[in-house]
Amino acid sequence: MPAPFLILASSSPYRQALLKRFNLPFDVCAPEIDETPLPRETPSQLVLRLSEAKARAVAQQESCPPHALIIGGDQVADCDGVAVGKPGDFDNARRQLQKLSGKTVVFRTGLALFNPSAGRCRSVRVDIATTYRTLTDAEIEAYLRAAQPYNCAGSVRSEDLGIALFERIDNDDPTALIGLPLIALARLLRAEGVNPLLHQPAP
Repeated sequence: MPAPFLILASSSPYRQALLKRFNLPFDVCAPEIDETPLPRETPSQLVLRLSEAKARAVAQQESCPPHALIIGGDQVADCDGVAVGKPGDFDNARRQLQKLSGKTVVFRTGLALFNPSAGRCRSVRVDIATTYRTLTDAEIEAYLRAAQPYNCAGSVRSEDLGIALFERIDNDDPTALIGLPLIALARLLRAEGVNPLLHQPAP
């Protein structure tokens, strides 16, 4: 079978690295949308709305071929119903981790697969409950200087040193914590007639 044409609507290097695991050809196109939460919007609602909005925004770009399948994703850390986003710099990240220390935080990841030719968008949310260790200020500062997770929700780069922040992780899709739930994505792709196992390039 010919490989499908995928577009990842994200500039995140972490999502790009994850999508490469499927060994399917894809392009990357950064969406241009306003990610400001709406009034009274919950973290769960936010990630679903933004993941679909990102996919649809990329579909509107002139360079997007009509036969492409577009993948949109968004993630926030949910602490007691409040969305904790990307810190942006060292001071904000330190304050985030001081606040999250010892708490259970749910990382909510929205995923959308948009088929422009059919006008159809499939979406799903994957939640991962994490329990942060009780962190000392010395641990927080050492971690931030080593990992520099300033573009990561909740100041967590779980694919490397950030995993040491946690006491416990409960999940059904470990890649969701990094920002692109591959088990859920494979399910959405199969629903669009694309099976990653059967669309591999010839050796």
